[in-house]
This record gives sequence, structure tokens and C-alpha cells, in this order.
Amino acid sequence: MQSTKKRIVRNFFKHKLGVIGLVALGIMYLLVILSDFISPYNYVTSHKNFVYAPPSKIRFFDEDGKWHGPFVHPMVKVRNPVTYRLEFSEDKSKIVPIKLFVRGEEYKLWGIFKTDIHLFGVEESSDKAMVLLFGADRFGRDLFSRVLIGGKVSMTVGLVGTLISVFIGAIVGALSGYYGGLVDVLIQRFIELLRSFPRIPLWLALATILPPSWPSTWVYFGIVIVLSLIGWMGVARVERGMVLSLREKEFVLAARVSGVSNMKIITRHLIPNTISYLIVVSTLSIPGMILGESAISFLGLGIKEPMTSWGLLLKQAQSLSELEAHPWLMIPGIFIIIAVLSFNFVGDALRDAVDPYRAVEKV
Repeated sequence: MQSTKKRIVRNFFKHKLGVIGLVALGIMYLLVILSDFISPYNYVTSHKNFVYAPPSKIRFFDEDGKWHGPFVHPMVKVRNPVTYRLEFSEDKSKIVPIKLFVRGEEYKLWGIFKTDIHLFGVEESSDKAMVLLFGADRFGRDLFSRVLIGGKVSMTVGLVGTLISVFIGAIVGALSGYYGGLVDVLIQRFIELLRSFPRIPLWLALATILPPSWPSTWVYFGIVIVLSLIGWMGVARVERGMVLSLREKEFVLAARVSGVSNMKIITRHLIPNTISYLIVVSTLSIPGMILGESAISFLGLGIKEPMTSWGLLLKQAQSLSELEAHPWLMIPGIFIIIAVLSFNFVGDALRDAVDPYRAVEKV
């Protein structure tokens, strides 16, 4: 058993893309866990002087080449003489240093510890100068802070939704494979009926059931349940096939002869023997959950203000003219792509690592 674990770990770390994906996910989840501390501003606070402000240019040297450490210039609005639009321009006569562990807006870290210390920021009033790593949206809200906080929803929806769907799929698939007969036929026909519906329209149909009056927290759990109710079917079908091959094994027959109940055989003997598959399928299912939440929120049927998610942030980039004028609004989409690719890389690496035939082929 120990040698098998070592082989799986060794094979996983031989997969370069899998390691890259694991590191990327580690960094993203660290950012999400510490998002309130890392965010320089409250994600719901509007700054009227910085509506659609572009990303700040972090500088280290002034115009004369003198070192000042990281700083930004205050941004002022000027009218473009060609387009007559108000645009932001740097006031290079002033230097606003960026400092670590600055005091800002008060928040509760992990909902427990009340503090006003942020990882970085400027000590100037937010009416005069701001450090906007990803720019600002149409209400002057810091997009960097909103992306970090939105990651709480998008990244946890994938995890929680996948855990629920894999749990349901493993139980239903094991019951179908173990009992067989009429039980198997009814379960498989029901799965085929559900799988005959296109996934995205089915998501949208279920999402419309959520009452508009629900608070953001209830909507979050509602989205998780909607995604879970659709994502378990593929798991159930493969789990059924694996249980069909395991139910005639000696250890299952010995358990039956010993008088062990059917449910105990399923939960203590059959499902644990498919755990490696369940881990792999969980990793590969999370990207679909993230994309599902993003699609639902993008279309206005998922997460709503004041809560935010990557899909809801992308909703601001629906218009081509808006995107052309403010391209930084697409940054949340980059985070979705990185998260989905990273989970796929890790899932592929795990799938190859737990495959015993792969190790034999390489000998």
C-alpha cells in the first residue's frame, strides 16, 4: 500500500503540466483565503473620482532617474482633444509611495478578526490617489479587490459543488451496480433522461427557480445545489461499471457470507475501492462547475450584488465598445482560464499517476 502511494506521488511529479497546475492552484487558493487582507480596498466601495480608471503604473524611478521605491502618480481627468472623452492622465509632479501593511478600510478577516491592516496600499486619501493594479469598474470600485473576493465564490463553488455531485454519483452508481436488475434499469434510464437535456439550458432553467428576493448567501448555496444536481450523472455511470466488476470479488463474497448488510458492503467495501477514481473525477469536474457558475452569473441568473464572482465581473465586459474602451474588464476571464486549465492539468496528472498500466508500459 505504501509503495503504491509512493508510486502515485512519484508519477504525479513527473507530469510537468500537473505540477505547474498544482502550483498555480496553490497560489490562487492562497490569494482567495487571504483576499480580505491582500485587497487594498473594500470591494463594494465606490470611488467617484476613479470611474473606469485604468490600471495604475507602478514605478520605482522618477523622471530624473532617482530611486524612490514602488510608487504611483496621482491620476487626473483630462479631455482628449481628438475624441473629446475624459481620460485619465498621470500627475507626474507628485509621488505617492506604495507601502506595506497600511491602514485602510476596516474588515473582518475570515469573518472573525476585525482589523484595518491591508497588505499594501497608499496612505493618501482614496479621493486623491489609489493603487489600482487591475483598474476600476464603472462605479470606481477596485477591480483587483473584486477579483480576489470574487475568487472566494468561483473557486469554492467548484469545490463544494463537486464534492456534493461526486458523493451523490458514488452512492447512486454503487446502488445501481450492486443491486442490478430492476433497480439498475430504473436508475440508468433516469440518468439517460436527464443527460438528454442540454447542460447549459438545464442550468439556466434550474437557476430561474431561485427567488430574486433571496439574499446573496442563499443564492450562493442555491447555485451550488443547481450545479450539483446536474454534475453527478457522469460519476454515477462510471461508478456503476466499477462496482459491477467488484461485486463478485472474494472480499465482497466474504462480507456477504459473514452477514454484513448490503449498505455496509457498498459504503465500507465497494466505494472505498473506487476512491482513486473518485479523486481523479473530482479534480476533472471542478472546471465544469467553475464554468457553470460563471455562465449562470454572466447571464444574470446567478450571484448578484453585493456579492461578486468572476462570472458576475465578466458581465461588465458584454459590450464590444465597452471592452474596446476598457480592456482591463476582461481580467476576471483570465483568472477563469487559469483556474480551469490548472484543474485540468492536475486532473490529467492524477489520472496518469493512478493508472497501474501506465507504470507497466514505461518499464
